[in-house]
Amino acid sequence: MTPPESSPGATSKGLLAGKRGLVVGVANKRSLAWGIARRAHEEGADLAFTFQGDALERRVRPLAGSVGSTFIEPLDVTDDDQIDAVFAGLQERWGRLDFLVHSVAFANREDLLGRTVDTSRAGFATALDISCYSLIALARAAEPLMTEGGSIIAMTYYGATKATPNYNVMGIAKAALEASIRYLAVDLGPKNIRVHGISAGPVRTLAASGVSGMRGMLKVMPERAPLGRNITVDDVGATAAYLLSDLSAGTTGGIHFVDAGFNITAMRHPDRDTASS
Repeated sequence: MTPPESSPGATSKGLLAGKRGLVVGVANKRSLAWGIARRAHEEGADLAFTFQGDALERRVRPLAGSVGSTFIEPLDVTDDDQIDAVFAGLQERWGRLDFLVHSVAFANREDLLGRTVDTSRAGFATALDISCYSLIALARAAEPLMTEGGSIIAMTYYGATKATPNYNVMGIAKAALEASIRYLAVDLGPKNIRVHGISAGPVRTLAASGVSGMRGMLKVMPERAPLGRNITVDDVGATAAYLLSDLSAGTTGGIHFVDAGFNITAMRHPDRDTASS
């Protein structure tokens, strides 16, 4: 198989030079997944992308094109046939896969409002299927292509650990996702496939727009976080580049917080300037 040409703007000396990865979950240029993809491209990786539905296709294709990607395929993570088709395409195109980025989550809006105790059975199943089981399904499909080892990243949030207002069933789904990361790390470790979670602080993304109270979260972050600021998609992309690269060869199964240190604190420091950043 002839190796693909380097993507425009990619470096042959970056952390991910020569690596090939699939990014699932880009919604627009403010997505955490796009922040990861952009940094991976800058570090030399060749990328493949998926989208769900016509609206997202119109957003994803130009972004994928800007990093030289020509593999942009439809994927509904609840459809096993579509998952199989995407990975069969990657097998034909590349023959192997070095990393997978999972940035997929969904819950019905009515299940993110009000009380967790009122979550419907159907809403619970939907949230767990899309937000958690999809990682297992994608990891299973990726495993045969990671013939030289690899790295899998999934996006999570502090609401998996602490009860967070208006997060409700998504917090439960993220807790299940984090448990899945640990179990997948054990299963795939013998094949030198590492599995990581990135727990990002609040960022204004399309997904976050479904969480009520986002403005308040963004105000509290710089008041309480040791670094005194909100994070950016670039912060997430930088951490992901490390986790996808060989620099993290001895790391697997962990949840890596990119939240300016918010998770280590119990309350705002009394001397902290409360000005929002």
